[in-house]
Amino acid sequence: MIFSTYKFIFLFLPVTFSVYFFLNHFRFFSLSKIWLVICSLFFYSQGSPAFFPFFFASITGNYLFGMAMVKTEGNSGIQKKLLFAAGLAGNIGLLGYYKYTDFFIENYNLLTGSDVALKHIVLPIGISFFTFQLIAFLVDCYRGETEQYDFISYLLFITFFPQLIVGPIIHHAEIVPQFERKENLKLNYENIALGLFLFSLGCAKKILLADPLTTDAQSFFNAVPANPTMLQSWFSSIEYTISYYFDLSGYADMAIGLGWLFNMHIPQNFDSPYKARNFQDYWRRWHITLSRFLSAYIFRSVYKKEVPWRNYYVATMVTFLVSGFWHGAGWTFVVWGLINGLLVCIASAMKRRNWKLPFLPAFLMTAAGVVIMRVLFVSSSFPDAWHVYSGMLNFRSLGSSLGEAVRSIAHFVISHRGIGLRLTVALGICWFMPNSKTMEERFHPTALRLIASAGLMLLCLMEMNKVVQFLYFQF
Repeated sequence: MIFSTYKFIFLFLPVTFSVYFFLNHFRFFSLSKIWLVICSLFFYSQGSPAFFPFFFASITGNYLFGMAMVKTEGNSGIQKKLLFAAGLAGNIGLLGYYKYTDFFIENYNLLTGSDVALKHIVLPIGISFFTFQLIAFLVDCYRGETEQYDFISYLLFITFFPQLIVGPIIHHAEIVPQFERKENLKLNYENIALGLFLFSLGCAKKILLADPLTTDAQSFFNAVPANPTMLQSWFSSIEYTISYYFDLSGYADMAIGLGWLFNMHIPQNFDSPYKARNFQDYWRRWHITLSRFLSAYIFRSVYKKEVPWRNYYVATMVTFLVSGFWHGAGWTFVVWGLINGLLVCIASAMKRRNWKLPFLPAFLMTAAGVVIMRVLFVSSSFPDAWHVYSGMLNFRSLGSSLGEAVRSIAHFVISHRGIGLRLTVALGICWFMPNSKTMEERFHPTALRLIASAGLMLLCLMEMNKVVQFLYFQF
């Protein structure tokens, strides 16, 4: 079940919402929390029914390990270290089995000449995201930064359905106290208006922009020709770059909007990343809660100011290596992570030396770099990526004269005018419109916003039979 479906909008959400506030109205507060947990577990089970018993066993086991560490005195005891090591190994092992088994088998076969059969294990939905939240919970329990939560409050933190599958990645200290506040247990019509506004905005991003762009770009990247044209290579790469943003930020907007319906504030995940002037700036704006997790639990674990070889640059490269491998089981993702880390290091070094490029070249270089990096991210292999990169420099495909180049460009624009218009609108939104974070902060219920929300939802409902799965469901 995904947000942008008739089943979710007209059945799951109204029933979950109505019963939750009905129980709260009559002061059945514990029962309302249990109801929300049950609905969230049901929501997850619809996406990965075969994995659901392992999912529930995993989150239960993490709770037991975490609370056992909370009850253990001090941070240096052998018992606490063993509990932490066992819990961490369990999370990494589960993620490794489902996500990386075939990757390791392929590399083992390549290195040894063996012919071990691939397992073709179906990746459970959202496993990378909830595993990060579970690891963060365990680390905080080990560090003594976690309270002794009851099981239902813990389950709400992990399973709260708006953020369960693709984030935003939330911290237990952000969400658990919100469910305890008495004012959050009552209907708040301003929050409902904000929630519906953000949900309709995210739905429009996903259905009206991301899905058509993704579908068109995939038709190229799923079967990359050996000699693609320059125009097709750049156009499809930019399409995929923009569609990833609208797909993931659209999901985040819907998740944040759903959170507001239940009076829960979920942190924003994007801050106009395509306005960035360098890659350090870009990664502060893109998938903010993932960057926050990586900074708190990977970068800080590696970085030691007083140890030269564990300085900022080493910690950054290790962090992006983990990020690349987390994104996908393939060497293309590893290389993608390392190159991004290198670009962030270069941006940091320039900042430290006060080397600042003028806005326009800095912006254009960053935008081109983001598109080039997206090619590596979405390509199924290095040869495919190489073909696309070669196509980007294939000036011969434009023709042998200026006139032929003009005709080639005109023909391409005319033949791609429909999808090109959507891409132009999407780019305009990225560069010139206020982002969701700004709109959330400035929101006041007005008739105009109500009409805008209703109009966007109506357009989305008319196109909802064509919905494409969210791109980050595969991670």
